[in-house]
Amino acid sequence: MLVRIVKLTFKKENIASFEAIFEKNKRKIRQVEGCTFLELLQSKEEDNIYFTYSYWNSTADLENYRNSEFFKSVWKKTKLLFEEKPEAWSLIKKETVN
Repeated sequence: MLVRIVKLTFKKENIASFEAIFEKNKRKIRQVEGCTFLELLQSKEEDNIYFTYSYWNSTADLENYRNSEFFKSVWKKTKLLFEEKPEAWSLIKKETVN
């Protein structure tokens, strides 16, 4: 399993626009083949910093999503809202302790 974490820093005046884009597309993202979990997190200290946290069955599933027309259309709108360049990490889930 692949865990994808993306840090998104928006201009403060664009927070509502980003939240609207996420709200409109979150179910479609979650239903992409290979995506098994999707979460949006917001920094407690800086309200313009968000993280997306998602689980993917494989690197290929994530790459298929990132190369899709759906992703490209959503990303085109989202990237206009940034204050800083996004950061992303792809991690291999090793263990979950409950």
